[in-house]
Amino acid sequence: MSDPEPCRMKHAEDPEEQRDPMEVKEESEELSEVKEESEELSEVKEESEELSEVKEESEELSEVKEESEELSEVEEESEELSEVKEESEELSEVKEESEELSEVKEESEELSEVKEEHHVKPGEKPLSRSKTKKTLLNKRGVKKSFTCTQCGKSYTAKQSLQHHMRIHTGELFKCDQCGKSFTTKQRLKSHMRVHTGEKPFTCDQCGTSFAQKHHLTKHKRIHTGEKSHMCVQCGNSFTTKQSLVRHMRIHTGEKPFTCDQCGKTFFRTSHMMKHLTVHTKEKPHSCSVCGKSFSLLPYLHAHQKIHTDMREYVCFECGKSFTTANCLKQHQRIHTGEKPYKCSHCDKRFSRSKSLKTHERIHTGEKPYKCSHCDKRFSHSSHLKTHERIHTGEKPHMCVHCRTSFRHKSSLKLHMRVHTGRKTI
Repeated sequence: MSDPEPCRMKHAEDPEEQRDPMEVKEESEELSEVKEESEELSEVKEESEELSEVKEESEELSEVKEESEELSEVEEESEELSEVKEESEELSEVKEESEELSEVKEESEELSEVKEEHHVKPGEKPLSRSKTKKTLLNKRGVKKSFTCTQCGKSYTAKQSLQHHMRIHTGELFKCDQCGKSFTTKQRLKSHMRVHTGEKPFTCDQCGTSFAQKHHLTKHKRIHTGEKSHMCVQCGNSFTTKQSLVRHMRIHTGEKPFTCDQCGKTFFRTSHMMKHLTVHTKEKPHSCSVCGKSFSLLPYLHAHQKIHTDMREYVCFECGKSFTTANCLKQHQRIHTGEKPYKCSHCDKRFSRSKSLKTHERIHTGEKPYKCSHCDKRFSHSSHLKTHERIHTGEKPHMCVHCRTSFRHKSSLKLHMRVHTGRKTI
């Protein structure tokens, strides 16, 4: 008999040989499925990781967007702050100008007080400008503590000095239309109205508009009759400071305008312009009635009243009438005996300034009127006109009865007696 034990050992050592092939196939298929599921899980994991990355990027984009919105808000706040800053600067400039005006007003009031305290009595000399200012400073006890290191100019306010310093540093506000520069933005804004034509300040009485507020203030004095600028010498009042300055030249004797032809000086530019016609000989304004020419239009208008016999200015003393207010004023001195013009060379006095000037040429020997045809000179313009008729043959004085013409007015008057029958005495 064969031993069965070796067979059992053989079967124990190789159990695979005893498994069912179907089971093996099923296990293999299961393993394949597991492998496929594992691969799918790997893909899902990869997709999950990609989704995580996308999520992270999305979060980063959200953060960037939030930061961008914050930056926009900051920019808007910055712009608002800039606008507020500009408005603040403009308000500061307005405030500073207001303070300066207040200081000027206070100084003006205090100067008036000083002038009242030192009121000029007859025969006394008035306080000079420097003495008046010194008295005022002593009275106020105030010194200008902010001084420019460049030019030495002093200011009572620090901000005024800062604005002044822009002149030296060149940090000015420049007009883009004409290139003019200003120390403050407010002054540039005011200047720009010259170019834009804007006139925001309107008179509530007559509706006239102005570009500058101080022009409106001056204009309103026409309606109110206010004359705030008073002469300390004679007490006359004026609506503007410029009018007072011109008036003061009567007292000081100042004649700042000089003729470049003969060196003669004048109180006003208008007087000098009138005088210049003596040198130019230009007479563009002619009378349509008699043909007489004049250098200035007011002279022609005054002359034309001779033809119309318009004499609207009447003397209440004698009833005599005149064509101009100035002629009436000069005439009234006959009644009052007033002779305000005194010769600086002798004691002779005159009622008219023209008569004084003519008289003083006796002392000076001045003969400013030269004939354009010969070398002869004259001390009176009327003498020159009469003389030049010898050269031109002009005879402007015509008889209305027989049309005979004469060179001199006196010759016409003598001739008129032929027609009137009046005898010469």
